[in-house]
Amino acid sequence: MDAISFGTDGWRATLDEFTSERVRIVAQGTADYLADAGHAGETVAVGYDARATSRGFAEDVADVLATNGFDVVLPERDCPTPAVSHAIVERDLAGALVITASHNPPEYNGVKFIPGDGASALPEVTEGIVAHLAEPVEGEQTGEIRAVDFAGPHVAQCRDLVDADLSGLTVVYDAMHGSGRGVTDDALEAAGADVVRRRCTQDAEFGGTPPEPTPEHLAELADAVREHDADLGIANDGDADRVAAVTPERGVLDGNWFYVLAYDYLLESDAGPAVRTVSTTFHVDKLAESRDCEVVEVPVGFKWVAEAVGEHDALFGGEESGGYTMRGHVRQKDGVLMALLAAAAASETGLDERIDAIEAAHGEIHQDKVSVDCPDDRKQAVLADLAEALPDSVAGVSVEEVNDTDGFKILLADGSWLLVRPSGTEPKMRVYAEAGSSDRVGALLDAGRDLVEPLV
Repeated sequence: MDAISFGTDGWRATLDEFTSERVRIVAQGTADYLADAGHAGETVAVGYDARATSRGFAEDVADVLATNGFDVVLPERDCPTPAVSHAIVERDLAGALVITASHNPPEYNGVKFIPGDGASALPEVTEGIVAHLAEPVEGEQTGEIRAVDFAGPHVAQCRDLVDADLSGLTVVYDAMHGSGRGVTDDALEAAGADVVRRRCTQDAEFGGTPPEPTPEHLAELADAVREHDADLGIANDGDADRVAAVTPERGVLDGNWFYVLAYDYLLESDAGPAVRTVSTTFHVDKLAESRDCEVVEVPVGFKWVAEAVGEHDALFGGEESGGYTMRGHVRQKDGVLMALLAAAAASETGLDERIDAIEAAHGEIHQDKVSVDCPDDRKQAVLADLAEALPDSVAGVSVEEVNDTDGFKILLADGSWLLVRPSGTEPKMRVYAEAGSSDRVGALLDAGRDLVEPLV
C-alpha cells in the first residue's frame, strides 16, 4: 500500500509498480469510501483508456466493486475520460474509477476517481480513498457488471453545446493512437467537417511517441495541415481529455492561445467569468477586462478549475497544459468538446486571423517553462527556503507583488511574471515565465532556475 500515492490527478506509476494487486486495493478503498459516504449498493462506472493493460485493470476494479455489492457499468471499448464523467452525471451514478495514464508513455498506467458530480476529485475525496485502502474482500459478486455505450451520449451532449455546421471545413485529426479515435473525428464529421485522420488506430506503444499533444510530437500533424490545405488540425492526448490545435500559418498553438481563442469565441455570443490557473497567460485577464468580465485565478490542477467553474458559474475554465471546459458541461476537461469548439470558431473566422486580431488588441503571448529535478520529499523544504530568499528584483526588474496561491508567482513591474511551484506528478520543481518577448522569457527562466537549483 505504501507504493500507492495519489497526486494531482490520481495514482500513476510504471507497470512494475502499477500491479493488479495494488489496483484491486485501490478499488477496495474506493468501495469502502463510497459505502461510508452513503452510496452502498449504488452503480459505479469503470472507464479505461487504450493502453494494452487498461482493460484488464478495469476488469479487476469491476470485480472488486461487484464483490462489494456495487453494480458496475463498463464502456464497450476504451473511451475518453470525459465520456466517463458525462456518464456519471447522465446516469446519476455514485462515481467512477478510470484506468488511464493520460499522456504518459506506454510503460505507465494509472487510476483516478471521479465523484458523483462528474468533476475532478478534490483532495478531501482522494485522501478519503487513501485512508480506506485495504486488501480486497473475498466472496461472490452480488453486484451486476454490464457494458454500455459511454461515448455516444457524451458526443451528443458536446454537439448540443457546440451546435455548429462545419460544412466546408477541413480538419486533420490526430488521435495519437488514443481513446479519441472514432470519437472526436466522428463527432467532427457528423457536424459536417471533412476529416483527414492520422494515428486513428489502436497501438499499445502509441507509435513510439508518448500520447502527449506537444509541438515536438505534432510536427507531422502540422505538415499534414499544410499538405491537405486544411483549415485546422486537432489532436487529443491518450485519454482525450486534453486538446491541441494546429493552424495553417502558426503550426501547433501554445495552450495559452487555445484558451484565449476559445474564450474570445464564446464571448461573441455570451458573457461570464473565466477561470484560469496561476500558470496560464494574463492575456485571459486582458480579454476579460475588455468585456467587463471577471477572472478567477486558481492553483494548477484541473480539480481547482472545476471547483471554481461551479462556484462562479464561469463561461470558460482551463489551464495552459491543454485542459478546458465550458458552461453547461460537466466540470471536467474535455478534448472532444474542445475539438468541436475550435472547429466552430475556425468555421466562422480562421484561427490565424483571430490571433492577428487579438494580438492587435492585446499584444503577443510569450510564455515558457522549465523543470528542475527535485525529490518529492524535498519539495516543501525548497518552498520554505524560497520563501526566505525571495528577491527584490528578477532579471533586472523590480518585484511588485508575490502571489502564493500555488508556490510563488513573482509579479514584476513591467507586467511580466515568474512562477515557481512543485510538480504534482513528477519529482521536479516547475519554473514558468511570461513576458513581452521570448528573449525576456528566457532571461526570467534562467533567473528562476538560478533561484531554485541551490535550494534543492
